[in-house]
Amino acid sequence: MSFIVSEITIYPIKSLGGISLQEAIVEERGLKYDRRWVLADENNVFITQRQNEQMALIDVTIEEMGLRVTHRLKRIAPLQIPFEPQTVAGGVPHSEQITIWDDVVRGIRVSDEADAWFSTVLGKKSSLFYQPDDSIRLTDPKYSITKEEHTSFSDGYPILVIGQASLDELNAKLEEPVSMKRFRPNLVFTGGEAHVEDSWRYFTVGDAKLVGVKPCARCVLTTINPETAEKGKEPLRTLTQYRNVNNKILFGQNLLVVETGKISVGDELLMLENK
Repeated sequence: MSFIVSEITIYPIKSLGGISLQEAIVEERGLKYDRRWVLADENNVFITQRQNEQMALIDVTIEEMGLRVTHRLKRIAPLQIPFEPQTVAGGVPHSEQITIWDDVVRGIRVSDEADAWFSTVLGKKSSLFYQPDDSIRLTDPKYSITKEEHTSFSDGYPILVIGQASLDELNAKLEEPVSMKRFRPNLVFTGGEAHVEDSWRYFTVGDAKLVGVKPCARCVLTTINPETAEKGKEPLRTLTQYRNVNNKILFGQNLLVVETGKISVGDELLMLENK
């Protein structure tokens, strides 16, 4: 049985729209540009669609010099974000501490312009932060291999992989099918049975080597329609019936990076070791 990469997606700004790629660079903290930016409230606590489902309507694209952010419905000029924050009045980007779950992570405030844009669009004071290369956020040591793995502003792990068969099985149980966008994976693959990724340990894909360490526990974010920002009860209600383990609804596998490298749609995932 062959496992083939069918989709690669990055989410540069946490909880905003994803960008579909044909190829990507796997870095130590995940795919290049993935979740390197995050929005935070007035207390520097991270914001996601869990607090404001309207974030689902904000799209992000990559251009030569940085990110371009647009709102799908509101008439507001696009926001341009450089790949790295520009120097500010004092000559040095302003560094602050951002709270994301139980972690405190150092981030750089991007710009007053970005803060004003997001505050207007979301209707609440919001600030945009970038995680510089020297800001290290370690992953959970309980699921670590070297105790040195780190990640970006993800929920906890560098990369999330889901099999197309897992979504197909879910949609066969739903009255209205949902798209893979609900689950925000970085990698989607074809081949194998539903949830075969649960059993994965070490594998290679393209030039990279990855390791599965923990199933992904899902939250209410999956109940928000990424096209309309409307909230419902599915697919969590159905997933609870057959993917509930110790009161956690599992869908997808969290990965750590063992070796960096380039990956592409069409690459084969070659298993080295299963759990």
